[in-house]
Amino acid sequence: MISPALTKALNTWLDHQRALSGAAENTVKAYQTDVLGFLAFMTQHKGETQGLAPIAAVKVGDMRSWMAHERGRGVGARSLARSLSAVKSFYRWLAEKEGFEPTAVLSTRSPKFTKKLPRPLSEDAASAMLDTVELQSLTPWIAARDQAVVTLLYGCGLRISEALGLTGADSPLPDTLRIKGKGGKERIVPVIDAARDAVEIYRHICPHDLTDNGPLFRGARGGALNPRLVQKVMERARMQLGLPATATPHAMRHSFATHLLTAGGDLRSIQELLGHSSLSTTQAYTAVDGARLMEIYDKAHPRA
Repeated sequence: MISPALTKALNTWLDHQRALSGAAENTVKAYQTDVLGFLAFMTQHKGETQGLAPIAAVKVGDMRSWMAHERGRGVGARSLARSLSAVKSFYRWLAEKEGFEPTAVLSTRSPKFTKKLPRPLSEDAASAMLDTVELQSLTPWIAARDQAVVTLLYGCGLRISEALGLTGADSPLPDTLRIKGKGGKERIVPVIDAARDAVEIYRHICPHDLTDNGPLFRGARGGALNPRLVQKVMERARMQLGLPATATPHAMRHSFATHLLTAGGDLRSIQELLGHSSLSTTQAYTAVDGARLMEIYDKAHPRA
């Protein structure tokens, strides 16, 4: 159990994440789950209701016990690192608000884990995927819809949530789209002709009224298209093409970045197109090896 005061503090922090930090709702829910899980352990570990005073008194040993407990019940290093990050963020905010010393929590080291590098498709495989996705439905407008969505992922580097977040007001697609990505960050994305044409084909044969305020991409019954349906379409297509399980909607975004870089695109520009705050994240997305990265630096650096 946690006290009413601590419950109120947690809810205030979550509201802060939504409003001021621009965190997505799924992210906020994950924060809530992680912090509540930590507090539930501390309640059992210390044998008392957790309130503002008890959690301010958490020691290094308590943190080690929590992490050992999590690993003991099968929580992986990546998931534990995420939970620890949420707990630290909450403590940092609460310590500033309540005036206690959070060093025991903030100094806890995150477990090491190997980051999974994304696997882009080859240019031929990406092109084949676009062609094969259209063949997965016998209903013409649904086939056109699926191809339009996947073309946006590959042609504009959109996340699937960003593509499905487009509304009727965004069509016909302009030369550039203003996309609101993770953390509420906006970016400008050029729209290639292939993406614009694919969306127009879908729009003209879609049987549903694509109002300005409604979703651009619709499910069979007219509601917003479920991202799982796009994933399933790509699953069927990749099996027909003999592509690995990594050929997912998100892999099309990786492929967009990698193929731009291979064609001579600037890493910083690709970073802006993807909406990454860190260049290192873009490097991982684009599967840049050390030699290629040094080549980019050698060309761009004024002292090279």
